[in-house]
Amino acid sequence: MENKHSDTFLITGGCGYFGYRLATSLHKKGAKVILFDTIPPSQHVPEDFVFVQGDIREYAQVEKAVTGVDCVFHIASYGMSGREQLNRHLIEAVNVQGTQNVLKACAELGVSRLVYTSTFNVVFGGQVIENGDESLPYLPLHLHPDHYSRTKSLAEMAVLKANGTALEDGTGMLRTCALRPAGIYGPGEQRHLPRIVSYIEKGIFRFVYGKPSSLVEFVHVDNLVSAHELAAEALTQEKQHRSAGQAYFISDGRPVNNFEFFRPLVEGLGYPFPKLRLPISLIYFFAFLTEMIHHLVGPFYNFQPLLTRTEVYKTGVTHYFSMAKAKAELSYEPQEYNLDEVVQWFRCRGHGRRSHGSSIGRLLLNALFVCAFVAVVLSFLPVVGS
Repeated sequence: MENKHSDTFLITGGCGYFGYRLATSLHKKGAKVILFDTIPPSQHVPEDFVFVQGDIREYAQVEKAVTGVDCVFHIASYGMSGREQLNRHLIEAVNVQGTQNVLKACAELGVSRLVYTSTFNVVFGGQVIENGDESLPYLPLHLHPDHYSRTKSLAEMAVLKANGTALEDGTGMLRTCALRPAGIYGPGEQRHLPRIVSYIEKGIFRFVYGKPSSLVEFVHVDNLVSAHELAAEALTQEKQHRSAGQAYFISDGRPVNNFEFFRPLVEGLGYPFPKLRLPISLIYFFAFLTEMIHHLVGPFYNFQPLLTRTEVYKTGVTHYFSMAKAKAELSYEPQEYNLDEVVQWFRCRGHGRRSHGSSIGRLLLNALFVCAFVAVVLSFLPVVGS
């Protein structure tokens, strides 16, 4: 991507893992970068980075951050995984109202480009999708098994609908597009990988589930950075606003079984890969029970669920997408990566084979088998009213 040196980019959620990697890449190419986030960056920040502390739920703070910006990368969101998925109020406020605030500020302050970081989940709700493309309809909102996916759908719809909005300073119109990434990985990723490693080290990762033939996708952080830069460039007049009003699936383009994808991480840290395979229906039932328990005790003890129902679908049900549109319209060419860097990153921080945790793993397996027994018993009970 070739930026004009005068381009100024605002990244909402810019202090998160992906946002900061995007910021660093843009900076190396000569762009001016503003990070907008609720917390300061934990990494070392170059002197000419600008950090604006703020909350996208507060319009005045968004307005201040957007002033003088050429392009916004709207990455900030809430509720992607774990117990966050169960906080409906905050998910709605950040993902829907926050996006409305960003769109309004762009129109009022003359920002001509907006790239929105969406998700595969806008079309996926547990049904099998093989080599799907962007012609797939949005999943009906009431069918989303979690608030995050539903609100990301609403936000993406709003972003694409805003394409062509007249800018209030009379300089032209707002051009928007949306990228729908697969699960992000890379060295230093802080949301999913540490949770997976903690399960491995505690002895909880003793089983896999779903069919061995089920396929999902991932995207390396640097491929996702490249896709965002290309999408922003394709919104410019020089590129005939090619990506304006469009959505694109983004991944490494290599469908793989979810658990086989993580095999190098498990074995690289010195642990045996699980041989026990459980039916996905059992794991889904366990996740459902966990969510019900969280609903009851969450206000007093906000524990981290092992898995939510959405996470069971995302990891155990086949869904992968064609990169044809992204390649044709954005010139997106995903590079090949593996988990070697990720394994090395964890090893450098003292992770690796431990002897503790086997009792926790056994306890969890026992709990799963109890759930299976209960499910079987319930299936024999008469249905009320039959």
